[in-house]
Amino acid sequence: MRRRHAAQGSHGVATGVYAPPVSEPASVADVHALALAMPHVTLVHGPKGNAVYQVGGKSFVFFRTPQPDAADPVTGERYTDVIMFWVESEEDKDALVRDPSTPFFTTPRFDGHLSVLLRGADLGRLSRDELAEIVQDAWLSRASHRRRDRWLAEHPVR
Repeated sequence: MRRRHAAQGSHGVATGVYAPPVSEPASVADVHALALAMPHVTLVHGPKGNAVYQVGGKSFVFFRTPQPDAADPVTGERYTDVIMFWVESEEDKDALVRDPSTPFFTTPRFDGHLSVLLRGADLGRLSRDELAEIVQDAWLSRASHRRRDRWLAEHPVR
């Protein structure tokens, strides 16, 4: 992950400790806007109309349909607002889901899958700047090496 973390990950992007929000709270509309703002992005829709953002035919942000693996623990009602973000590595995934201060989670269904889940209802726990980094990292994890290298050269880590 980029600026948010202290140690360097496999792209030379940072991993490690989570920092509190520094800009306005994130929203579902921000997810859409940030994903579309990345280069070479295609928006496709799943069979139930859910948005899927792709780069080079590879999904990097996926609005899930209600699934049994993500449900209210009390009522059993399936969450209708789960968003999946791809990550670069298991280390990046673990950094996000194991930190209790973040709203990210995973389910056994995604063991070994390089992605994290986040409910739209919890997006406000992130700042828009933090969400931008998550979307950028998701894009970077799925873009071709050429596209990723070009984007990183044009957007140096601050």
